[in-house]
Amino acid sequence: MSQERIVGTTLELARFVAASRVQDMPAPVMHEAKRALLNWAGCALGGCRDQSVDIALAALTEFAGPPQATIIGRGLRSDALSAAAFNGLISNILDFDDTHLRTVIHPSVPVAAALCALAERTPVAGAQLLHAFILGVEVECRIGNAISPEHYDAGWHVTSTCGIFGAAAACAKLLDLNPQQIAWAFGLAANQAAGTTGAHGSMSKSWNMAGAARNGLLSALLAAKGYTSTEQALEGARGFTQVLAKRRDLDEITRGLGQSWELAQNTYKPYPCGIVGHPIIDGGLELHVEKVGADAIESIELRVHPLVQMLMGNPAPRTGLEAKLSVHHCVAAAIIRGEVGVREFTGASAVDPALQALRARVSLNIDPAMPKESTLLSVRLRDGTMIEKKIAHATGSLEKPMSDAALEQKFRAVAASGCPQCDAGAVVELAWSLDQLPDAGAFTRALGPPQTAA
Repeated sequence: MSQERIVGTTLELARFVAASRVQDMPAPVMHEAKRALLNWAGCALGGCRDQSVDIALAALTEFAGPPQATIIGRGLRSDALSAAAFNGLISNILDFDDTHLRTVIHPSVPVAAALCALAERTPVAGAQLLHAFILGVEVECRIGNAISPEHYDAGWHVTSTCGIFGAAAACAKLLDLNPQQIAWAFGLAANQAAGTTGAHGSMSKSWNMAGAARNGLLSALLAAKGYTSTEQALEGARGFTQVLAKRRDLDEITRGLGQSWELAQNTYKPYPCGIVGHPIIDGGLELHVEKVGADAIESIELRVHPLVQMLMGNPAPRTGLEAKLSVHHCVAAAIIRGEVGVREFTGASAVDPALQALRARVSLNIDPAMPKESTLLSVRLRDGTMIEKKIAHATGSLEKPMSDAALEQKFRAVAASGCPQCDAGAVVELAWSLDQLPDAGAFTRALGPPQTAA
């Protein structure tokens, strides 16, 4: 790789964002953006009444600015920066958000939260919002590709650290910034990129998303007014990939720009927990259908990739948030209850005696040769019978994708659980017709009950 190419990575990416035209977007990618935004909206409505949102609003509402944008599901409006933060928080709480499997980035959360807040303050057409959203996802996931998996393995919360670049890129596009301004926005984003996985299992995890959304928007707004930064934010000697990654391949950021789209690699969760647990849940649900009762089970061994232990290896979760990071809990819930939804990750479920008893009989067999999207469940019954379930690809994966109808069903169910006052049918209609809307802000304004100022 030439030194000239290395030096130009940030500006090359900025030029791509600035030059991209909505008419050049492939129709399947535009449709995928609608799917992603519908899924994001459902996740946000489902999480909008969580205790962590109440606490954040109580702590920060008094510092809010003018009512420029919607706080989803709350009947409130706040300044665009605050709305971006709250909606980033809200849409990640259930851990039901989309996933770019190669990087385990949840791409929609920081990008959509920032972009939708800006689109209410600075009215744009729906097609413009979809275009900017696609570009934001492209930027965050390409940066993630360049430093994965080492960046995440070191403890960085990749959706937060890379998501801020996606939010900055999307908002910069909506503001029609030039390449130099976009490069400055990336520089500003790089200096605010943060978030570690040490806080997973607590409220702080989702606040990482809030920061990425808010600060990505902030970066674009500053750059729009001429606030300067480095033009080598990604590749510089003390730039993002040099400081926050043990390994980097900058070609991953710029190779094939505009020819392939990372949004096409997006997946959607049928279960509200860490995605590496999904094949395990699928196996557990098969056992439930076959009427393998918990009382008949002596032990369950899960052969899994090491990432599963790192992300979801908590054998004895004490809270709903901790249960989302426990494959022991996930397989127990699947076998006993026959469903793994929002209810299975409440505090009450975390301490359910039946679930506690079964998950105590679950063990992990760590196998680096096992693909992270696969698992082998080996179940020994008390009568000595052995049952094995090999799950190569989970429901919702690229190999077994959720259909538009399944995403609609998920949206309606999750939205009803968190914000029953929302007109789910109207939101679904707006999502599928986003490219025809003269005012993209109508989509976000539809996400919840009538609004007041924060």
